[in-house]
Amino acid sequence: MTERPKKVTSARVLRTGRPTAHVVRLVLGGEELVDLPVGEFTDHYIKIVFPVAGVDYPRPLDLAAIRRDLPREHWPRLRAYTVRAWDATAGELTVDVVYHGDEGLAGPWAAALRPGDEVLFIGPGGAYAPSPEADWHLLAGDESALPAIAASLARLPVGAPAHVFVEVDGPADEQPLPSPGAVRLTWLHRGTRPVGEALVAAVRGLDFPPGAVHAFVHGEAAFVRQLRRLLRMERGVSREQLSISGYWRQGLTDEAWRDTKPTWNLQIEAEERTPAPALLR
Repeated sequence: MTERPKKVTSARVLRTGRPTAHVVRLVLGGEELVDLPVGEFTDHYIKIVFPVAGVDYPRPLDLAAIRRDLPREHWPRLRAYTVRAWDATAGELTVDVVYHGDEGLAGPWAAALRPGDEVLFIGPGGAYAPSPEADWHLLAGDESALPAIAASLARLPVGAPAHVFVEVDGPADEQPLPSPGAVRLTWLHRGTRPVGEALVAAVRGLDFPPGAVHAFVHGEAAFVRQLRRLLRMERGVSREQLSISGYWRQGLTDEAWRDTKPTWNLQIEAEERTPAPALLR
């Protein structure tokens, strides 16, 4: 995965929107977005910087200096969000933020933003784009992965076969996902079920087409772990054919998840070294 050096970029809100009840769409612009290195990947992400209220930071913001000179409780918090769209001609960066009322840090913040407000971020990073050489594509995720899935579908080669599974709260959270590919899109409505339960069942029940798959699976860590084992151990998908990661983990703050994710990754790798049952073809 590549990531731009941790320079803090200052952008301004150009406009906001609500494509669904649980998404706030931010369109950002400004002089510092000129020549932003976006476009190579469809999972480009930025890390939005949330300064701690009441702390006077020197400008321009230097995260390395802040972490060197200030106590940890004064360090800005970071939240990663996938770039939904980038218009290089207009210099407009679109980011979707999941919103559930007063819950969390970023949702209420995004809902309160108005044109002209400043947004600070670092990045972009990124690593995935649909391979034109794949025989077919598999994309699966929850709300947190929806912007990357949307961007990836828009990038598919004309007529490229793709099976897409997206789990959301309910019908009101569905969005149009245009694509030049031959897409079979399944919306899964969570309701009161645990996050990812419907998604894992749907992918497990898929009759895999013949040929080489290029897969993108992201979202809550628990279901990602299940799907990684399914794809790697049962279906024999190689690491080179798979982009997979836990974007978040239920019950943990973003900071706590980042602290524990390296250990989680080691556990996953250990699982993959465990002898697996006969491959299901």
